[in-house]
Amino acid sequence: MISTPNSKFLTVEEYFSALAANTGKILKELRKTIKKAAPQAEELISYNMPAFRLQGMLVWYAAFREHIGFFPRPSAISKFKEELSGYKVSKGTIRFPIDKPLPLGLISRIVKFRVKENLEKARMKRNKK
Repeated sequence: MISTPNSKFLTVEEYFSALAANTGKILKELRKTIKKAAPQAEELISYNMPAFRLQGMLVWYAAFREHIGFFPRPSAISKFKEELSGYKVSKGTIRFPIDKPLPLGLISRIVKFRVKENLEKARMKRNKK
């Protein structure tokens, strides 16, 4: 990640200010895509990286030396497994190469899936009461 072991970011703007210009441009594009897909979501720092939440955490993202990490929860990675086949993925992480364009349409669909998932979970929780 971009931070040094002692870096503790308090705001997303602080995180972005620590990025190299080219990496910052890529992350700003990602941030804009997430905001557009989930306009009602709240932006915050979680686990020392930018994140969005809406009725619970939606997604996290971060800059690394050779990739952009996108963390949309295991359910989203499972749901979009086929479309993600060209990327390195693990249980909860997608690694987008820093030297290739971000798949913004796919990212948008993943975020919308996560919004729907969180809203449904919140609705079911309310109905249990």
